[in-house]
Amino acid sequence: MNQTITAENAPAALGPYCHAKLAGGTLYTSGQLGLIPATGELAQGVKAQAAQALDNLSAVLQAAGMSCADVVKTTVFLSDINDFAAINAIYAKYFSGQAPARSCVQVAALPKGALFEIEAVAVK
Repeated sequence: MNQTITAENAPAALGPYCHAKLAGGTLYTSGQLGLIPATGELAQGVKAQAAQALDNLSAVLQAAGMSCADVVKTTVFLSDINDFAAINAIYAKYFSGQAPARSCVQVAALPKGALFEIEAVAVK
């Protein structure tokens, strides 16, 4: 049995997918970009996009009754791997204490020309 999670405080999906699926006690999120929910526009610059994407992820987690503390694994997608160090400082603010497992990869392109995207798996 699974439940579709829709977060009112996160930007709408750009395609035929939902914000997240809750299966048992495990939440699987769709990728979150640095889109500003009120405008649907990307924040300016990789640092601003990372912070906004992490805010959006937090909104999805909250809609499922979870928080960043429940995240066990993230995957970060960067349009430029040279931004790795810059986003680490921002990422660390959201995952204080014991950080989740993480993969980080450079990709050829992200939707809407984004510079940063993050998806997560959380367990309650």
